[in-house]
Amino acid sequence: MSNPSPPPPPSNFDFLAIRSECNRIIKADSRNFHAIIFLLLFPISLPLIFYQVFPIKTLGFNLLYTLTIPILSLFATGSTTYSVSHGFHDRPVKLSSAFKAALTSFFPLLSTWLLAQLITAVLGSILGLAFFSLFKATQVDYSSAYFLLLCLAYVTSLAFIVVYLQVNWIFAYPIVVLESSWGLEPLKRSQALVKGREGVASRIVLFWGFFCWLGTWSSMLRLAVSACDELKIWASFIQIITIPAASYYPLFMCYNLVVNTVFYMNSKALRGEFAGEYASLPSDDDDGKVSPAVSIV
Repeated sequence: MSNPSPPPPPSNFDFLAIRSECNRIIKADSRNFHAIIFLLLFPISLPLIFYQVFPIKTLGFNLLYTLTIPILSLFATGSTTYSVSHGFHDRPVKLSSAFKAALTSFFPLLSTWLLAQLITAVLGSILGLAFFSLFKATQVDYSSAYFLLLCLAYVTSLAFIVVYLQVNWIFAYPIVVLESSWGLEPLKRSQALVKGREGVASRIVLFWGFFCWLGTWSSMLRLAVSACDELKIWASFIQIITIPAASYYPLFMCYNLVVNTVFYMNSKALRGEFAGEYASLPSDDDDGKVSPAVSIV
């Protein structure tokens, strides 16, 4: 007698279900994820915290730190994505294997990241030229309310473009690591894979993006405020926000990578790209657990 066919993956895999699955994966392999945080992500936040207490204005230090951020972030992306994919399949992974995957995927990730930054910069520049042409055509005064309104419209439009791109490219880095792709292909593949689930992707991008970049943006804001004598009184207040945000940055960054990978794995399952072999995880019950997630047998 043949075995019954496995049930299809649930279509209601929402943000809460993703978070529940992430917690399961992290708990099952906590040592691995703690090692990734300590070795790859913590060195990013440490100089940021040190800089808030003892500001260093040398160009060499700032340049070195700026280059270190994407390098360590991409290594963390490769190792975390690889670890999550194995945890999603309930297969343990050694830390050495995760770091080997990070080394293998570093240059493909770098090429994809550079291309994404280039596309974003080009679109931002085109938008900036459009607003600058409008400003020149209207010949408004810098101190007028219309100029401030024009600047606000530019910032809002740019933010919308960035969020739109991040939503469509949310699977780009997991695709690079797990599908051996690079350059423009992961961006196009991610845009196709996220169709129909833009709502969940938007919540992930906005929620985790806010926490991940709070420390960095507040640090830049404090630097700008310190340079202006009239605003120096706000420097200490901004520092109160920056130091805790920078301290928790490694945790937020790691969790964001886990969320993106779990979301990617489930989206593939919903499209039937795992040969239909599914196993349901614990479902919603009286204990307050969320709807079932999907794993692969």
